[in-house]
Amino acid sequence: MRALGPGSVSSFLKIILDVIYVGLWVWVSLLAIFTVAVLLLSFNPELITSKLHIGSSVDELISKGPLFAGALGAWALLSGGWMVIVERLRRVFSTLTAGDPFHPDNVRRLRVVGLVLAALEIGHYIFAALAKWLAPDTKIVDGSFSLSAWFPVLVVFVLAEVFREGARLRREAELTI
Repeated sequence: MRALGPGSVSSFLKIILDVIYVGLWVWVSLLAIFTVAVLLLSFNPELITSKLHIGSSVDELISKGPLFAGALGAWALLSGGWMVIVERLRRVFSTLTAGDPFHPDNVRRLRVVGLVLAALEIGHYIFAALAKWLAPDTKIVDGSFSLSAWFPVLVVFVLAEVFREGARLRREAELTI
């Protein structure tokens, strides 16, 4: 089986990335809607308590609603980062399917993937610190340093440089008579 070109492994992976991208759009849209709904209901809990007859847990809904909305919003931001990564990878795999792996734009795309991966990891630390500060009694997220989370960031940046060098060599070969 071929790695590049139509009908190759890269074209199959491109199709998978397309499906994941559409799923992420649906997921982020639903998260945004749920975040707004939870936020609105936390400021006016009578809307839900009058329909469900909750009664005693109104105070808990009022106190934890904004925290839950913040967690949903953070999840939506995380999913948005995944969308950016998948979208850039879709474009990289489009060039691989076209048989042009060292397209100059792939360098920028891979750098964006590396930056977003790094931003997601930094955001993970920020979210863990905020969660620990706002809800000290609840273990929501582990904010410890993880080498396995930073390793892919470094790998993507190295791959971007490999693609940059490949694009440079291709340009030089095209100038050769």
